Amino acid sequence: MAETFTVVPEALHNRLVEAAYQKRGYTAEESAAGARFCASASTHGIRTHNAIKALHLDHLFGSGGGGCVPGAEIRRLPSRFGASQVWDANRKLGQPVAYEAIETCIGLADRHGIGQVSVDNAFHYLWGGGYVIEAARRGYIAYTNCTAALAEVVPFGGRFATLGTNPHSWGFPTTEAVGFPVVVDWATSVVAMGRVQQLKRENKPLPPNAAVDAEGLATTDPAKAVALLPFGAHKGYGLSLVNELVAAFIGGSLPTLRSRWADDGEKHTPCFYFQVIHPEALSGGAFARSRNQAENVRSVIQDILGHGNEACLLPGQVEAEAARRTAEAGGLLFTAVEMDAFDELARECGEAPWDRTGLKTKSY
Repeated sequence: MAETFTVVPEALHNRLVEAAYQKRGYTAEESAAGARFCASASTHGIRTHNAIKALHLDHLFGSGGGGCVPGAEIRRLPSRFGASQVWDANRKLGQPVAYEAIETCIGLADRHGIGQVSVDNAFHYLWGGGYVIEAARRGYIAYTNCTAALAEVVPFGGRFATLGTNPHSWGFPTTEAVGFPVVVDWATSVVAMGRVQQLKRENKPLPPNAAVDAEGLATTDPAKAVALLPFGAHKGYGLSLVNELVAAFIGGSLPTLRSRWADDGEKHTPCFYFQVIHPEALSGGAFARSRNQAENVRSVIQDILGHGNEACLLPGQVEAEAARRTAEAGGLLFTAVEMDAFDELARECGEAPWDRTGLKTKSY
């Protein structure tokens, strides 16, 4: 069944989102980075991490909850490793920190073949795929993970939520091979909490075995979901644990205390990790049939999707199709429920709501 969207020009969207961030005390630069990120999420169809989610998260745990400090400055710590940097974000808004980290990694990869940045005392950067997809479009292999703002996931075989949704995001420069970057991006829970919130807004059920209620029982009602389950049982649990261990080595907080502010001598902030690899740094040069690296990548993908697998999707293909639709529509696509949320946002920051009569609609 087709769904109807209102088409909002990106510049119009960004003006409102920037105004909302500035109303909360963020600098013009931070607000612009926040709006840029939200537009990117909407462009790629990531409705669980658009401006509505970003500003709601800021209200709960950021400038509204003491977890984020508008105008904070990143402190770069000494490192004896040329390809590595360690930052103390001082609870700066996550999106500008993440954009700067991925750019720094790209610069390091250009010099050393590989670059990494770890970030302590961070505020959540939302959709990790948004950062690696940009690096992949520019020809780099990129990876990021972060610890979630809250412990919302029950470990495999457990009863109490002690893990975050803890996403992993990889981006590969495969545009020449398949027309878009392959982007593997997922939370380590069956669904992200943003998805729960989206389905709650839209009065739709959760998939089975994705969440539990207050009694620890599985539920498909997003209004009753209080904790999530890892995907793939022990496999998702293990991947979620990776994020917590990386953060622990950086200096991260105890998961169950994250975003629960108290003067107890503990940290209460997430951590980020970014890595970028220059493809030339991986090349052994001995590709079969005299193929170059890009041709070899194309051949590998063609082999995987051959043999009767031609209908299979590649990770990142859905996002690429969403971006194509966005470009075709000439603006960002929002449902009626999302448009109502933007009206509330406009009222919050003293802006006029968008005039829907002047905006076109598209159905998909």
